[in-house]
Amino acid sequence: MQVISTEVGHILQNASWIRRMFEAGIELKQKHGADKVCDFTLGNPDLPPVPEVGRTLRRLADTVDQPLSLGYMPNAGLTTTRQSLAQYLAKEQQVPLTAQQVIVTCGAAGGLNVVFRTVLEPGDEVICPSPYFVEYGFYVGNFGGKLVPVPSRPSTFALDLDAIEAAITGKTRAVLIDSPNNPTGVVYNRGELEALAALLTRAGAGRDRPIYLVSDEPYRFLAYDGVEVPPILPLYPFSVAVGSFSKSLSLAGERIGYIAVSPAMPMADPFIAGLILCNRILGYVNAPVIGQRLVEAALGATVDVGIYKSRRDAMATVLRDAGIEFALPKGAFYFFPKVPGVGATHASPVPDDVRFCQLLQDELVLAVPGRGFGLPGYFRLTYCMDEAIIRRAAPGFKKAADRARMLGVPSSGGLKTA
Repeated sequence: MQVISTEVGHILQNASWIRRMFEAGIELKQKHGADKVCDFTLGNPDLPPVPEVGRTLRRLADTVDQPLSLGYMPNAGLTTTRQSLAQYLAKEQQVPLTAQQVIVTCGAAGGLNVVFRTVLEPGDEVICPSPYFVEYGFYVGNFGGKLVPVPSRPSTFALDLDAIEAAITGKTRAVLIDSPNNPTGVVYNRGELEALAALLTRAGAGRDRPIYLVSDEPYRFLAYDGVEVPPILPLYPFSVAVGSFSKSLSLAGERIGYIAVSPAMPMADPFIAGLILCNRILGYVNAPVIGQRLVEAALGATVDVGIYKSRRDAMATVLRDAGIEFALPKGAFYFFPKVPGVGATHASPVPDDVRFCQLLQDELVLAVPGRGFGLPGYFRLTYCMDEAIIRRAAPGFKKAADRARMLGVPSSGGLKTA
């Protein structure tokens, strides 16, 4: 008896490596004790919400006895929240925005699903740089689309614009980027993004349907060492910025995000109307009202970026001491290092990231294989946890890396990338 769809059954069999390793961590913690396991799998921000959140919650608690204080609202969000967001995002994106061009969503994930439901026809393709956040494939596939990963530049993870241009076909409906990036921490510079916009302008010329540029921006606030995170909306008329406050305000469980539409977009009115309709018919109806009030009160505040930078630097020291090669993240809270070891033969071109993560697991250190993000031979670490945990993991990283170099961790060859 088939109780679930074939597609969902396939997804379950090829479940996210992030969740697999997270669940392995639960077992290890039960066996060895939570204080003995160093878990770098899940990007769950541990910093408390900014002070404005607590003050606003206390104020809201005194008003919930008013009629409709927690009731339905327009599907695009509270008018006051959209107005405040438009003012805030206009400065951030360096374009004039009105409330009509901003939609409040159930997190950035909800926002991306709304965008793809609005624009995709069955068989349409969405290009994204690889490595990439694995859920992107599910979001696109939810509406009959196909995710087309395009490898980034080796080592630096910069955009490979020639490869992106070569991947564009008559079925291409959107290009999806994520900067600062999960899993690499790379931040695309202004020159890259301007060149990408010019490329899409050329590729879209004469088409009946535009190619959208969708920018996923939950880590926009989290850049280090003075690195600029360029705005996307001024660069290309068919651009859409999708973001959330899960990380910047530590509100991951409250599910509040937004879609901001370029004010230069031709025929924007039916596009925005479609977004608002899909926000409703996908079952979101509207974003949580308490979360909207919290965001409205806390716009402009962020958690302390300096704490994440200190953790980044601590993780960099641990990896260097273990002899593990990596590109220093410019933003977000992830490392995407290379798997150490011999690993390279003609038949086995990269070390096996799954086997290396098992070597780490033997040392009670949890990481996610790079194939879970479309790139074997690497592994992902998050550093949104206390710095003491990062430093405590140092011996485990060194022992696993030494074993990998001794054993070679050759590729198993038969595993598919995500």
